[in-house]
Formats: sequence, structure tokens, C-alpha cells
Amino acid sequence: MTDRTAPTAHPIEPALAARWSPRSYEDRAVPAAALAQCLEAARWAASCINEQPWTYLVTRKTEEADAHAKLLACLSPNNQGWAGRAPVLMLAVARSIFAASGKPNRHAAYDLGQATANLAAQAAALGLQAHQMAGFDAAAARAAFAIPEGFEPMAAITLGYPGPAAALPEALAARETAPRARKPIAEFAHMGAWGAMGSPA
Repeated sequence: MTDRTAPTAHPIEPALAARWSPRSYEDRAVPAAALAQCLEAARWAASCINEQPWTYLVTRKTEEADAHAKLLACLSPNNQGWAGRAPVLMLAVARSIFAASGKPNRHAAYDLGQATANLAAQAAALGLQAHQMAGFDAAAARAAFAIPEGFEPMAAITLGYPGPAAALPEALAARETAPRARKPIAEFAHMGAWGAMGSPA
């Protein structure tokens, strides 16, 4: 397996540097204990007034085979082409209203994102990887799983042990092995004033 550790400009936690988004997965089940660890990491994410507005629909290829196939059918055709190999397929859902007041929670998607980032980092620490996808039909997922109003499907997620790029079609294999890159800090950090782009170091 090619080393996909991020070439960071500054030292960060190893699990964060190790996290990436594969499309190739080994034909190997995710142990129940490891899946529970990933969900436990999501559980302890920060959220507005501790609302914890995240919900995960979890389907395993063997244990919940019908549900796994049903969720796979909600993905875009491009994603269906590779995501079916993943032993775990999830749907990340945000509760869009506060449970106590019934008022809109405009932070729900942000909080769900934090929980999923925790999940992905924990997965990387365990030798697993998660791939988060916007390419799915939210309306189809809502219908397929009877997701009630007030809960918004936000992302589909594959989870498993990364496999060889050679198992993918050529175009996807090239993306799987392409150098990892991110904008430098100076392109997104405004130091003290909007437009004062820079880096603290």
C-alpha cells in the first residue's frame, strides 16, 4: 500500500495526517469493536449547546446486506462504481431543529461535520479509512429509509481497510495515487483583519 500520509508544513497528530479518502477497499469486514470506536469518536464531538444533532444510518455489507444495497443505490453512478466494495456504508444525517425548542438549528450541519471528522480520524488511527461523499440522492435516501422531516441527509460515507489502487479503473487509480495537496495556511488564515492573509509561523 502506498504511503498516503499528508506532507504537512507543521507537525500534527498522526491520525490526522494519516486520514485520507480511498476508493479502493479490501474485501475484509470491519470488526464490530472498531466500528463502535469510530462511532464513539463521533459521539464525543463538540456541538452547539451540546445538542449532538448527528445521526448515522450504518449498513454493513454482510450483517445489513439489504440496507447496504439500498443505500448504495442512492449514490451517484460514479460513486456506485467503487463504493460497493466498502464493507460499511453509512448515511450522515443532521437533525435540523433543536430537540427542546423545535426552533431551527443553523449549526446542525457544522456539528455533524465535526462528529464525522472525529469518526474519520479515529478510523485512520485504527488503520481504516472513511470516504465522505456529497454525490448521493438525498430525496431517494429519505424515501428508502423513511427518514422523517427535520432530519437532513448530508453525506454518504464508506468505511473499511484501504485496498490497492490497481483494483480501480485507470482514471480512479490515478486519483488514488496522486500527490496529496492543500492550500497553504496563508491562503485561508486572515490574521487579525479580513484580507490580512498570513500564517502564525
